[in-house]
Amino acid sequence: TYIIDELIENNIKDIVFIIGYLGEQIIEFVEKEYPQINSIFVKQKEMLGLGHAVYMANEYVENEELLIILGDTLFDVNFKEMISTEYSNLGVKTVEDPSRFGVAVTENDFITKLVEKPKEPISKLALVGLYYVKNGKLLMNSIEKIMKGNVKTSGEFQLTDALQEMLANGEKFTPFTVENWYDCGKPETILSTNNIILKKYRNNSDKFKNHENSKVISPVFISEGVKLENCVVGPYVSIGKNCILKNSVISNSIIFDNSIIENYSLENCIVGANAELKKHSEQLNIGDYTKI
Repeated sequence: TYIIDELIENNIKDIVFIIGYLGEQIIEFVEKEYPQINSIFVKQKEMLGLGHAVYMANEYVENEELLIILGDTLFDVNFKEMISTEYSNLGVKTVEDPSRFGVAVTENDFITKLVEKPKEPISKLALVGLYYVKNGKLLMNSIEKIMKGNVKTSGEFQLTDALQEMLANGEKFTPFTVENWYDCGKPETILSTNNIILKKYRNNSDKFKNHENSKVISPVFISEGVKLENCVVGPYVSIGKNCILKNSVISNSIIFDNSIIENYSLENCIVGANAELKKHSEQLNIGDYTKI
């Protein structure tokens, strides 16, 4: 949602989604929530790498410019600045451990070399998953070349290797510094990213100060149709549409659409869509030194 909203705000409305597992949910969500964009959905049937995933959009690319964004990361960047340049722009950020990423080597404000997950420490400039490519067709041809040559890194066809192929053939790339780069690849990083987004952009706690005997502690984001009854919600909680929460305490958590939570205390949790968590109250007689 955050990425699509940013693209629309920058008047980018032609979007190709490369989907895989649970892709039908993405199609349903985008078509329902964003009817104003021109959306195309392409399924990557084999998980052969990021380069291969991008190549799935080949038939929709002629000679136009491409903005490629990885769906498991969020950015706080000026897209207009990034795409209003003479050369192709690759989003980068200095990291301490570059061995986990594709990296860029630079000289005189230009990128001179790109390497996927380097074994030797040649640069600390990591590619953050944001790519603006002036010549989209040349990129597709470069990906096709590495696939035909079976050029793989870590067993996959990498986008970084295709970009290096373009670089070797004279294409010019400049680095675009991305200071605010939020990872969403693991549960703990999803939660930490949620905290940052809530604090900076999406806090709507003021709308829920008095809500059915519930207390809402800022920052939170509560979607439309949510029902709270005798709850304490927050800080750092995002709740999807049409959720029902009763007699519960929720903090530092994400709850997706249409879930029901009753009589629970949740912290540092991610609850998927259409889930039900109901704990029935019980009357107990507890003896000495009992543990439950």
